This record gives sequence, C-alpha cells and structure tokens, in this order.
Amino acid sequence: MPVKIFKRRRRICQFCHSSKDFIDYRDTKVLQNYIDNRARIKNRRRTGVCAKHQRELSQAIKRARQIGLLPYK
Repeated sequence: MPVKIFKRRRRICQFCHSSKDFIDYRDTKVLQNYIDNRARIKNRRRTGVCAKHQRELSQAIKRARQIGLLPYK
C-alpha cells in the first residue's frame, strides 16, 4: 500500500493580499483575530502573516493596548 503524502497549501499573508497601506491600531476587529484568549500575540506560523506585517501587527497591537482598546490581561 503506497503512503499518501499531503502537501499543505502555503498561506498567503492577508495584509499583502489586501490593498491596505498599513495596519491601523484603531481597527480592533482585525487585531482581535491576532491575539488569543489569554491576550497574547499569536505567532507567524499560526496566523500565516509575513515577517514584515507581523512586525507591524505587533506594533499596532501594542499601541492599541497602550491606549486601552485591547486588553493586556
């Protein structure tokens, strides 16, 4: 019996794919998708975001926390 090998499709960065110029720290609905239930920032491997946008995303989350839009927990 031959063994089936499954190739996973490579995830495309949501921010590269969209036409937005930057990640807005005031857009809490988008940022909520990138923090887990313990209010920690999810890693790139889990979210599928490229390195450039992961850095921008973490900065936006930290700014939103500073203002009080997102929880520190």
